[in-house]
Amino acid sequence: MAEKDPSRTEPATQKRITDARKKGSVAKSAELPKLAVLLMGALAVRMTIGTYESEMTAIFRWFLSDGMRTEITMSSVNAMLLDVCMRLAKMLLPLLLIIAATAYTVMRIQVGSLWINHLANFNWGKLFNPMNGLKALFADPKALVRLARQVAQAAAIAIAPYIVLKKEFASFIPLFYNNAHGLAVYILQSSMTMLWYTLVPMALIAAFDVWYTRWDYAESMKMTKGEVKDEHRNVEGDPQVKSKQRQKMFEVMGKRMLKNVPKADVVITNPTHIAVALQYNPLIAPAPIVVAKGADYLAQKIKDIAYDNGVPVRENKPLARALYKDSDVGEVIPEELFQAVAAVLATLNKYRNRIPR
Repeated sequence: MAEKDPSRTEPATQKRITDARKKGSVAKSAELPKLAVLLMGALAVRMTIGTYESEMTAIFRWFLSDGMRTEITMSSVNAMLLDVCMRLAKMLLPLLLIIAATAYTVMRIQVGSLWINHLANFNWGKLFNPMNGLKALFADPKALVRLARQVAQAAAIAIAPYIVLKKEFASFIPLFYNNAHGLAVYILQSSMTMLWYTLVPMALIAAFDVWYTRWDYAESMKMTKGEVKDEHRNVEGDPQVKSKQRQKMFEVMGKRMLKNVPKADVVITNPTHIAVALQYNPLIAPAPIVVAKGADYLAQKIKDIAYDNGVPVRENKPLARALYKDSDVGEVIPEELFQAVAAVLATLNKYRNRIPR
């Protein structure tokens, strides 16, 4: 069991996991690739055993017949070596490719897309101070788990042949009367049976190792509450700083918006809580445009500027609320408010003769 810090009670954040992943720290089981490679290798041998038989038979027949009468020259030796290499490649390359693809696939499933230069992260201090490594080896509780795992594997590998040999003991004497082909078939079948007997406990060990590796990784990545708060503050920013930034942004937007109030044709109010300044110029837009709007303090500021610059202020509670809720600064008013706004503009001397009642 991993030694646990009682103060680390919070699960690791995504940022902490991502940072650890960039350094090559991931939950990776070493037993799962072993099991997968052994299983797929056994299946590959089982499927290609016919190719092995035919190629090996051809090699031995040639060496024991034509090969014995071949004159040994430089060219003949090169031809024999080339032929043997081609036959060995034909036998071994499919098996090696299957093993390599299996190891890559299992590792990719475990850790995903990850490429780390381990030499850049190598701790050279351990190389010159081996005592620290020996202390960690004997003092680390993980070493006991690794030792138990290796002992279980060794026991599985040792017990499987014993079970098979004890079961097949009565079949050894009749093997004396078999030919070479029958003897080879029997040995291969017995070997495959031993392998299947070994794979069952290895699968259980691999399943336990996958669970333990992920549990231990999650435990080692846990954080204290203070670390979680500090990380959130660093990622999202200090709430007080963000509040001040937001307030500053609103102030800048408000000042920019208030500069357009003198250009408005009318200000529609609630009368005290809401104020919306409208400008209507058919050459710019076919409907009135909201040049400024605000509530409470900002609404009072809009009305003060309107009074100072001679912009008419009209009280219309339903219209003011609708404009404040459904319209944005710099955009034309909603179509459903055209008639109500036109009625207000019609009361102004500037539009009295241009807007129909």
